Amino acid sequence: MSLLVTHARLITIPTGTTDPGYIDGGWMLVGDDGRIAAIGSGEAPADTTADETLDAAGAFVAPGFVSSHSHLFTSGLRGLGVADTLYGWCDSMLGTTAHMSADQLYWSTLHGSLDFLSNGVTTAYNFTDPLQAWESMVDGKRTGTAGLRGLEYHYRQAEGMRDSGIRFVDAAGMDVTAGTEVEVFDRFAAEVAHTRTFDPDFALGSSIMGQVQWSPHPAAAEFEVEAMRRYGVTNQAHFLESPEAIEHQQSKFALYRDAGALGLGLMFGHFIQTTPEIIAEAVSGGASMSWQPASNGRLASGTALVPEMLAMGMKVGVGLDDQACTDVSDPWQNMRMGIYMQRARTKDPLSMMPELMLRLHTLGGAEIMGVDDRVGSLEVGKFGDFVVVDPRMPDVGPLWHPVRSYVLAMSPRNLKAVYVGGHLVSTEGGVSTNPLAGEASAKLHELPAAVIPLRGHPH
Repeated sequence: MSLLVTHARLITIPTGTTDPGYIDGGWMLVGDDGRIAAIGSGEAPADTTADETLDAAGAFVAPGFVSSHSHLFTSGLRGLGVADTLYGWCDSMLGTTAHMSADQLYWSTLHGSLDFLSNGVTTAYNFTDPLQAWESMVDGKRTGTAGLRGLEYHYRQAEGMRDSGIRFVDAAGMDVTAGTEVEVFDRFAAEVAHTRTFDPDFALGSSIMGQVQWSPHPAAAEFEVEAMRRYGVTNQAHFLESPEAIEHQQSKFALYRDAGALGLGLMFGHFIQTTPEIIAEAVSGGASMSWQPASNGRLASGTALVPEMLAMGMKVGVGLDDQACTDVSDPWQNMRMGIYMQRARTKDPLSMMPELMLRLHTLGGAEIMGVDDRVGSLEVGKFGDFVVVDPRMPDVGPLWHPVRSYVLAMSPRNLKAVYVGGHLVSTEGGVSTNPLAGEASAKLHELPAAVIPLRGHPH
């Protein structure tokens, strides 16, 4: 079904320029294939036809947000570990998922994906909860001896994303301390193969959840690099995130560097506790990073040196991380936190401008994920994934600088609709059109009664 959007304040975020691509009164045609067929200013040509017409009536129409770092299975775990930094928070949050079944993780992932969509996030790089259960860190280290769950545990999380209608890159941990080398690769290959049976318009790729930061296996980086080459997948590593055991964390950078991961496009998630030398080597090697402002503040992790990284040529995307450490999946809140944190750190308002922040949370995320040919901006040939945001409901006043007002003054209360491939997926108030939304909510609210008898009440 085709869709013609008219009378829109278009923000297109075009590739290859820093211009936000603002059109004050424009139109866009999304074809039957869900891709943008045409876009322009003023009125659409008289011979332009579509099955449906959406009159935006002066509302913003902008690309759906891209979260380049997410954990969608955590949607039922908000409010845990509030008094802790990363590792204590993981004990509370992942200590709970260790007692959840594959089906419970399915519903939680589905709910998390619908939650993202209802807040305007149409594409997510998603880390599934690994098959090897979480174990507590001691001095920044773990033993790697936790029990291993079955492949169904990953399959059901991937199916939760699939059934939600969000576009996603599916990331799985290799858990290299669990089993023989053959078993490790066979297990990961099965996870990749399962996701590749999904519609490639939605399952945009497979990836590795890089685990070198906490894996005690001396060859963990080599395992991951071999898998990248063998299966044609990407890799994003949680790295240099927490303020604990910083020297130990930094020492592991050499493992990825020496294994050749940087040249294969490794993404670093968080990348906060860096040194100038580590940043320089990462940039020269070809690595990118994903920045999670709200999560980094919530977990007292610190502030990544994003302006400096960008100046050195590093590609940067922005992620919402997860509902359990961002609490509200609000990309506008995430953008404002990022702007404010950088400006407070540098004492320079030019260190993070709204136009740049918006690009990082849309096209920038798509670029580091390797999916910018399909999502991240409103351009002909890309998927028609967009949000409709009304600056008059509630009214924010005159739009002196429309794109800056879009970033700084909008919020989910202004979000009136979300479209994926030209199809309506969420309406005003974050009401999902997905027929499974009600059941997902009901299943999520059953979690405390099911899990507390198994592990006790998490902190």
